[in-house]
Amino acid sequence: MTPIEQIKDQLTCALEDLHTVFPLTEHVLLVVGTSTSEVIGSHIGSNGSHEVAEAIYSVLKKQQQETGVKLAFQCCEHLNRALVIEEEIAKQRGYELVSAVPVRKAGGAMATYAFKMMNNPALVEDVQAEAGIDIGDTLIGMHLKKVAVPVRSRVKSIGEAHLTMAQTRPKLIGGIRAVYEKTNEHE
Repeated sequence: MTPIEQIKDQLTCALEDLHTVFPLTEHVLLVVGTSTSEVIGSHIGSNGSHEVAEAIYSVLKKQQQETGVKLAFQCCEHLNRALVIEEEIAKQRGYELVSAVPVRKAGGAMATYAFKMMNNPALVEDVQAEAGIDIGDTLIGMHLKKVAVPVRSRVKSIGEAHLTMAQTRPKLIGGIRAVYEKTNEHE
């Protein structure tokens, strides 16, 4: 198996695990942070790979076609971790567009590739995603809804990059009288 095939297999397995715990549907925005440098064993931001970005994007695009999940790709720190997203989704969710075009050295290889592949890409400064996948410790937490819950996978890395995934849930509010699950007894 080639390294690219291995990356695709690892990501496919991780997405299956995430989807099992938190169904990735058309109502879910999945934020994706990826250091293609880390995937190939280099230091984050030092050796971006178009080939790795293409492989990761192809797996995510397939997941999107199968489930309807919406995708947002986090840029690197040089674009303040803005996100590449389809303009239609940004407008539907009320996200403010910002002006920049990601490139490999200011945005990162993954965001640059996603920007080129999307139908009508736009950049937004932030999102509140329902789920996230972080490949290479890119720190996606700022783009998740407030209560993020780790999701464990059989896969611990994509290539050489550490993998972290999360789902979100609504806040549990109230005091000792609060009830958190619906039953027929509640009126």
